[in-house]
Amino acid sequence: MSQNQIHRVKSIAEFHKMKGLPSPQHPLISLFDYGTFECSTEINHKNFVFDFYHISIKRSIGATFKYGQNHYDFDDGVMFFIAPNQVFGIETIEEIASTKSGWVLMIHPDFLWNTPLAGTIKHYDFFDYAVHEALFLSEKEETILNTLVKNIEMEYSGNLDKFTQNIIISQIETLLNYSDRFYQRQFLTRKVSNHKVLENVERIIDDYFNDDNTTGLPTVQFVADSLNMSPMYLSSLLKSLTGQTTQQHIHEKLIEKAKEKLSTTALTVSEIAFDLGFEHSQSFSKLFKVKTNLSPLEFRSSFN
Repeated sequence: MSQNQIHRVKSIAEFHKMKGLPSPQHPLISLFDYGTFECSTEINHKNFVFDFYHISIKRSIGATFKYGQNHYDFDDGVMFFIAPNQVFGIETIEEIASTKSGWVLMIHPDFLWNTPLAGTIKHYDFFDYAVHEALFLSEKEETILNTLVKNIEMEYSGNLDKFTQNIIISQIETLLNYSDRFYQRQFLTRKVSNHKVLENVERIIDDYFNDDNTTGLPTVQFVADSLNMSPMYLSSLLKSLTGQTTQQHIHEKLIEKAKEKLSTTALTVSEIAFDLGFEHSQSFSKLFKVKTNLSPLEFRSSFN
């Protein structure tokens, strides 16, 4: 994806103009009904970056969106969270469905200025892995979120006063907290695919350590890239399944390989450390001690 293929939208007003919408009622926050939105085939195969937060639920819009390495067709209730400076693409536009529905909520970072949410919004994991994993909602979950969004719309489209911003911020925070809960539910309910991910993690780390051509230690980024996921999403998923992050899985596999070499070969500790990807044997010995309460030599001597 080259830089000249990316269209940056700098303001909510610019977004409204690009889509042929009326000017936003508030320059820093906007909500519109996707069911009344006129889609255009002119946006086919374009990639976008927004300078504002974009939260949406869309159904049956006749478009295929690409987030990260995944494609979504919006046949079901699918929710996306796009943070400023994240790239997403609209790859194909089919005949637009007459039953398309949903909403789009846009929030400029300046709207959050001088509020606690300005800092905490960056801590919601889905703003990191949103481009890799959508949130699939149940009917009940979607109803809860739709109610919150209607409250936000009622506030900013009414008579603005000194309470308006704080009330809207509170509603947005509640929306994000519910979304966080629903993501955790998704981790637990999508057991088959999630356990397949766990199997693939084990395989990727095993293959890495068994490949004589690899150098250095496997990284969380390497494992995540191999699965077309973001590092934060993968670690969150593994944590919900096993109680361990990706880094902890890598360490567990590394210690397993180290124990195998210490007990079945005559390699020195330094040679084993180098084979496993450590630059310094001291780093290997320290990690081994932390994980096993034994030094590598103490572990080896236990077999003699």
